Amino acid sequence: MQASPFRLTAAALLTTLVAGTAFAQSKDIVVDPKGDVPYAIDSRNVVVKSGADLCWRTGSWTPAAAAAVKAGETAVGCQCDPDVVDKGACAPAVIKEAAPAAPAAPVAAPAAVAAAPKKCDFTAVLQADSTFGFNQATLTKAAKEALDKNVIAKLGGCATLSSLIVTGHTDRLGSQAYNQKLSEKRADAVLAYLQSKGVKAENVDTMGAGKTQPLQSCDDKLGHKKLVACLAPNRRVTVDVKGPAK
Repeated sequence: MQASPFRLTAAALLTTLVAGTAFAQSKDIVVDPKGDVPYAIDSRNVVVKSGADLCWRTGSWTPAAAAAVKAGETAVGCQCDPDVVDKGACAPAVIKEAAPAAPAAPVAAPAAVAAAPKKCDFTAVLQADSTFGFNQATLTKAAKEALDKNVIAKLGGCATLSSLIVTGHTDRLGSQAYNQKLSEKRADAVLAYLQSKGVKAENVDTMGAGKTQPLQSCDDKLGHKKLVACLAPNRRVTVDVKGPAK
């Protein structure tokens, strides 16, 4: 008669051991304690389970509450009640990789500095002694050849002429008024020849500097003939040309 209670006790003990073994093998479910957790949890925030490895629900348990509280990357209900929790809540959060940064825009190369436009500026100097007769303002044959070579030939490299200025100069012998007028006449004679050859410029001008801009000084003690020869560099006509080159 006493064998039966023993067997019941043994059976109960066996059931307890089996349940205990299953519980020991169950993985702890750690929840985020924020909010209303619909399962009983211990001090470690681990869900309390029954001997049959079932999560203990609280009175506030609902399927929605089980899907709202997280246990790791998914809802706690996905591990405690996977059959009643929305499958969408059980999908692990997909960590979106940051889109690769757009390649940096290439740094624009510094704009090339525009090359300075070429010019055909030049100055031609004609010595008056070979250009004009003594005290004359009429061009000699040699003067015309010099203008053809030193001025007109060079104008072929000019796209246009911005300015053409002819200036006459004399030495210091004679009065200021006389030299001034002579220098003006010689400048006009040179310009007239250039224009007769078809030379045109936006700004054309002639001027007489008289004896005000000497290039060389000479001692009066030289005697008249030597003094005249010494002052020869001062007797001249200059042609100043400015404009862009072709």
